[in-house]
Amino acid sequence: MNKLATTLGAVSLTLLNLCGAAHAADTKPDPLAPLARLLGDWTGVSSGAPGDGEVTRKYGYVMNKRYVQETNISRYPAQPKNKTGEVHEHLGMFSYDKARKLLVLRQFHIEGFVNTFRQVMAVEGAESLVFESESFENLSNTWKARETYEFPSPDEFIETFELAPPGKPFEVYSRSHFKRGVAPPDGKASP
Repeated sequence: MNKLATTLGAVSLTLLNLCGAAHAADTKPDPLAPLARLLGDWTGVSSGAPGDGEVTRKYGYVMNKRYVQETNISRYPAQPKNKTGEVHEHLGMFSYDKARKLLVLRQFHIEGFVNTFRQVMAVEGAESLVFESESFENLSNTWKARETYEFPSPDEFIETFELAPPGKPFEVYSRSHFKRGVAPPDGKASP
């Protein structure tokens, strides 16, 4: 009986340890957590080099929550700053680089550019996220770009996109102000 009790006790401790380890694995920090506030459908207005326009955007987890995907459509009607107007689309994918312990953003633009950004100023709970370019496809790597996301409230964010030509400082290219879940002005669904 004593041997059976000892064996059952050992098995019970092993099971408790396994359960504890499984629970610890489930509760480890989510490296994509800083992006959670972006999840959902957004509409907004944009101004800058392409003129004044309207933007629809969507963020969502993909591939078993390993990545956050962004889809974007910006519509700039014909205006003095942009005589013919334009529709800009891009697809973004956020991932977590374990080796560098930072978020990475890759954006694929309708114009053929592919931008790779790395997170800078990683501060837990910060009211902004900042990404700076690492490389470009189909554009000289002597250019630099920066994406800044500011969060004045849980249901809005402001995105500032800056560019720096070779040897020059960053200048604002566009600034967009988004609101969560607001119907787009044209009544069309988010991308």
